[in-house]
Amino acid sequence: MLSGVKPTGEPHIGNYFGAMRQFVLLQDKYKGFVFVANYHALTNNPTKEELLSNSKNVIATYLAIGLDPKQTTLFLQSDVPEVTELMAIFNNLITMPYLMRAHAYKDAAAKNKELNVGTFEYPVLMAADILLYGADVVPVGQDQKQHVEYARDIAEKFNYVYGETFKLPEPYILDDVKTVVGTDGRKMSKSYNNTIPLFAEYEEIKKAVMSIPTDSKGVDEEKDPEVCNVFALHKLFSEDSLPLLEERYRNGGIGYKESKEILVENIEKFIAPLREKRKEIIVDDDFIMQTLKDGREVAQKIAREKMIEVREKVGLITT
Repeated sequence: MLSGVKPTGEPHIGNYFGAMRQFVLLQDKYKGFVFVANYHALTNNPTKEELLSNSKNVIATYLAIGLDPKQTTLFLQSDVPEVTELMAIFNNLITMPYLMRAHAYKDAAAKNKELNVGTFEYPVLMAADILLYGADVVPVGQDQKQHVEYARDIAEKFNYVYGETFKLPEPYILDDVKTVVGTDGRKMSKSYNNTIPLFAEYEEIKKAVMSIPTDSKGVDEEKDPEVCNVFALHKLFSEDSLPLLEERYRNGGIGYKESKEILVENIEKFIAPLREKRKEIIVDDDFIMQTLKDGREVAQKIAREKMIEVREKVGLITT
């Protein structure tokens, strides 16, 4: 199992339910590799200080949500430079029109944004990330499934040209949670400014939830829970009381204010222990650095062995 998260600021509950939670659920079943995608973060041109701080925060986040470094290899993407070498090789197997089909590229082009090359080649670097370690499954949110499809395509092309070398990975997407709804009804995303941070303080949770727009139906009026953004979040945080909440929605007897207040309390119950655990970890530099050192050694060994095979097959070294 392999996946990673860009260190671009504080994670939100969409990151957690869309992908991160799966890392923990799968670590007993698969040999896990989870990395901080700091090369990918360079597409946003962070400062040195931002990148270092955000990378540390990601590792603390992984540890706080329950990843065990004895079971899951945690490492920095940049600690394994072989991944960029593999990307350079892949670049010569694919075409520009092929990359122009990527969702991120098309979204940016539609907004008339001038893209850097790193953004354009994002799927190639991600394919190298996935294929270098021989991943069988890649936990992703529904919106990231295309990246795994790119990795499969590139693996098939390499295998066809140079001989069987790479596994074809499968995306691992939870059926019940694909895309988490943000506070404005769109997909939860930092770019939309509609997130609830994964480690938010109580007042921050309250402010975000109480700002969710609703229709004007009164307390006693019937409401459709399936079109309510508040109820969409109840499905994640109010499992024990969900049948009763749905009944009150459909039959009348609950106002949106009360629904939001219940949601605030349930999100706080979920976030509070994670928040406190992360506060402990983030100040333990020795633990974080040892975790990265151990992960680096494991990841580098696998990557170096794989790249010897790749170079031999491509003809970049003589034997």
